[in-house]
Amino acid sequence: MGLLQLLVVAVLASERRVAGAAEVFGNSSEGLIEFSVGKFRYFELNRPFPEEAVLHDISSNVTFLIFQIHSQYQNTTVSFSPTLLSNASETGTASGLVFILRPEQSTCTWYLGTSGIEPVQNMAILLSYSERDPIPGGCNLEFDLDIDPNIYLEYNFFETTIKFAPANLGYARGVDPPPCDAGMDQDSRWRLQYDVYQYFLPENDLTEEMLLKHLQRMVSVPQVKANALKVVTLTANDKTSVSFSSLPGQGVIYNVIVWDPFLNTSAAYVPAHTYACSFEAGEGSCASLGRVSSKVFFTLFALLGFFVCFFGHRFWKTELFFIGFIIMGFFFYILITRLTPIKYDGNLKIFHDDGVFWVTFSCIAILIPVVFMGCLRILNILTCGVIGSYSVVLAVGSYLSTSLSYITLNVLKRALNKDFHRAFTNVPFQTNDFIILAVWGMLAVSGITLQIRRERGRPFFPPHPYKLWKQERERRVTNILDPSYHIPPLRERLYGRLTQIKELFQKEQPAGERTPLLL
Repeated sequence: MGLLQLLVVAVLASERRVAGAAEVFGNSSEGLIEFSVGKFRYFELNRPFPEEAVLHDISSNVTFLIFQIHSQYQNTTVSFSPTLLSNASETGTASGLVFILRPEQSTCTWYLGTSGIEPVQNMAILLSYSERDPIPGGCNLEFDLDIDPNIYLEYNFFETTIKFAPANLGYARGVDPPPCDAGMDQDSRWRLQYDVYQYFLPENDLTEEMLLKHLQRMVSVPQVKANALKVVTLTANDKTSVSFSSLPGQGVIYNVIVWDPFLNTSAAYVPAHTYACSFEAGEGSCASLGRVSSKVFFTLFALLGFFVCFFGHRFWKTELFFIGFIIMGFFFYILITRLTPIKYDGNLKIFHDDGVFWVTFSCIAILIPVVFMGCLRILNILTCGVIGSYSVVLAVGSYLSTSLSYITLNVLKRALNKDFHRAFTNVPFQTNDFIILAVWGMLAVSGITLQIRRERGRPFFPPHPYKLWKQERERRVTNILDPSYHIPPLRERLYGRLTQIKELFQKEQPAGERTPLLL
């Protein structure tokens, strides 16, 4: 009998361990949503607001909690009370609240809801921190919440900007918070530093499941440091705003870790995500990225580029048209976009200065032709191979998301937007990018090799059109047996044609007196 009891206890213990897994699924229709610290909870929210959420058995060494809830594109609301107040609630796709715990407090309640018509699938988690940890958003003076741990995100075609409220030093339960602006010494919040992180979702995947799965890697401090790319570190003297290059259709998650170098403690803000496009129907929708006109244009452009890649040096005029079209199209697009209301929808700090960027860009553009000045045929063949094959990459980019298209797009953004110099231009480089890069390299190498082998023993370049015309003119003058020799000069032919046209409009003159024939 004792053995049976031991088996029952073991089974119950194993069930409890399973119930304490990292992810818990549920539905808000049950009326009360229970949370555990550090465990993700999936649930669905329906109208009307609110649904009550609760956390029990809070440890005494926890001084504040951060609750956060995430959805893909539908807004959800989290509030301290059933009544929505602007300074006690937060609404968005990534919303969070900070709970400053009172002495002896072991239970915490709050409220969740959505104002949308459709049910919203959510993922939420509670994180606990001690009195030594800095409080994200603890010195908020810009947004509505008194303590605001949220990251606010805005985007347009050119850049995505995140903003967040400054943090404050941690403190024990029942103690007044340290003043935010009483001093700027090492005993104040001015010693805090902010690390901004960026995380890319898999390309060409806009599913809700993929977003919520990867958001779990951007919630706590250890996970963010292990999985994301640190872009920049800000001090308390810097503006709490960072800009990035927009990547329409590419999912990106941003988060900020505030670090106290004196105590070597950290805390994470509530991560924010964006696709730089809208999930609602209409222009700019994520589902309608890549207009039909753009796809047709880049497909035809790729066909011409493919021809230039393999035959551009021999078909000289076609190559001149192709390169000239690129250059003139580039500059006219800049002029039209900057001077008219018409719009079409490596992070070194030194290059954030427009003067340094454009001087460097121009020097690189001039340096390559100077290096190959002694072998112009090789330079021209290299140009045909590289640029012609890159047009294929641009065509692929109009159908699939690829980071290689931003080689030219970021330069164009820099020329069109005066604020783009402050944006960080990181892009993901994933499996499809490696495949497209391999195709680009294969086409370029094949085109260059073919043209070099075919042009051996031939003149470096086709003869100049003016020289051909001059030779032809001399030949006609010296060779009287040439039928073209007897053709009048162009001036005489034009004069004769004008004379004939004038005669058509002249009245017939009287012929004078007529007499019958004498027999």
